[in-house]
Amino acid sequence: MSKFGELISAPIPVLIDFYTEWNEQSTSMHPVIRDVAAALGDKAKVIKIDVDKNQELAEALRIKNVPTLMIYKSGQMVWRQSGELDANSIIAIVQEQV
Repeated sequence: MSKFGELISAPIPVLIDFYTEWNEQSTSMHPVIRDVAAALGDKAKVIKIDVDKNQELAEALRIKNVPTLMIYKSGQMVWRQSGELDANSIIAIVQEQV
């Protein structure tokens, strides 16, 4: 958990994709998240977290559905949504936080 605290404390927006490998919506988001990361470059961090491998964290954050996307800035959650989104929508949301 302390590593998570380090990840989200960045002064730039940190987009986190909580996913599982067995969920179709989660796996269909992989290329979308890749595109988002490429488009944002060093303006934001993009991190993927497998909820099956990080169950304690997923429970602490009350992740009930995957994919769940969150944006943190300076350690504070500023946005959260479950379900699929297109790359342009995600990019626009992250850029609001830059």
